Amino acid sequence: MTDSSYSLDDEPSGTKKIKSKITVAFLYNTTHIIPTVNDPRSQLQADYDEPQAIDLMVGHLKNNGYDVIPIEANEKAYLELYKRKKDIDIVFNIAEGPHGHDRELQVPAMLEMLQIPYTGCTPLTQGILLNKARTKEILAAYKIRTLPFMLIKNGTIDWNMPKEYPLFVKPNSQGCSGGITQNSIVHNETELKAQIKYLRTELGQDSIVEPLLTGREFTVPMLGNPPRVLPIIETNFSRLPKGYAAIDSLEVKWELDVAPGKGLMDCPADISKKLHSEIEDLCLRTWSALRVLDWCRIDVRCDSKGTPYVLEVNSPPGITPPENAVSNFPFSAKTAGLDYEAMQKAIIETALKRYGKI
Repeated sequence: MTDSSYSLDDEPSGTKKIKSKITVAFLYNTTHIIPTVNDPRSQLQADYDEPQAIDLMVGHLKNNGYDVIPIEANEKAYLELYKRKKDIDIVFNIAEGPHGHDRELQVPAMLEMLQIPYTGCTPLTQGILLNKARTKEILAAYKIRTLPFMLIKNGTIDWNMPKEYPLFVKPNSQGCSGGITQNSIVHNETELKAQIKYLRTELGQDSIVEPLLTGREFTVPMLGNPPRVLPIIETNFSRLPKGYAAIDSLEVKWELDVAPGKGLMDCPADISKKLHSEIEDLCLRTWSALRVLDWCRIDVRCDSKGTPYVLEVNSPPGITPPENAVSNFPFSAKTAGLDYEAMQKAIIETALKRYGKI
């Protein structure tokens, strides 16, 4: 593997000295609808946060002693950032971006232009991570275990891998199980074409088609530069109600109300030292190959023989507060001894250290 280390020279650098009280601009996207299978367009905002959750996050930041400037990451965000540039010490970025398949890179790109420090990955890395096909191509180039796949563009099938059913079909550029339903497992040509058509016509998405993994599934939060792996979470599909396929689908994530710690999620995962070491090594190599910064969450699933594969990298990962509905990263952080506010502070201070601000 080539050296994927990077220095502060690779990152935008603010010139202001941090004040005794840090001003944090909080960049986010908000939704007023709950994603459902029956309303495909609602799934396009599956990775946005509800207004109540945003208010709670801002409140926790204030409890940490920060001055907070909440900014919705819409078309007017650049104007607000430009106007408040001199006031902002760092941006805590959980924004997904408003439009386009490369939307997650929009906020980091604006911040680099304005030379405002921020949490998380550079625009290039953010653009790659939202594009599952590009992510998998890079992982394969670094010989990091990920599934073979086909990218179906514009609904056109030009097959070039073994068509061994069942197969799994998912959108190329979507998060929080948007576009992934119980119908994402296909067993024949008719179902395959129907799911590809569904993603194209209803969500405007290219399709990733890959083999179906049937082993244990884990999600792996990571924090720091260099990163440390926080307690690994297992999604225990054996607890699903009868009739549900063993995948983290929209129905499972949004309709069964099985929040981490209350249903399917076990943390720390009950796994052998050998499997823990394999997963940790896989995730650390993934972080390095993709040049992730500060924090992320990596989804991993095993095959029937117990061999782990990288599914995708979530950056920024969801951090819904516990008062609303606990999400994976805070759940793991709490298991590691970081309550919600300590977790927020750790993410911000990780980025500030990277910029040489503390």
